[in-house]
Amino acid sequence: MIKKTFKIPDMTCSNCAMKLESLEDDLEGVKQIDASYHKLQMVIEYDEARLTEGQIIAAVKKKGYQAIPI
Repeated sequence: MIKKTFKIPDMTCSNCAMKLESLEDDLEGVKQIDASYHKLQMVIEYDEARLTEGQIIAAVKKKGYQAIPI
């Protein structure tokens, strides 16, 4: 398992954070996602053997947001 933080500059409200946390159900290999509207970031814990950083960025983009690895 690995834990990575992504800056989400276009997150505008707590509903955005909930939308990003719902990626837990969409992505195989994710253990936990914590998104913070106040910090404009998302912390994701996942199995790097089953999921890549690129796949995470693409999934976030599909939800309508930009993810920048920190």
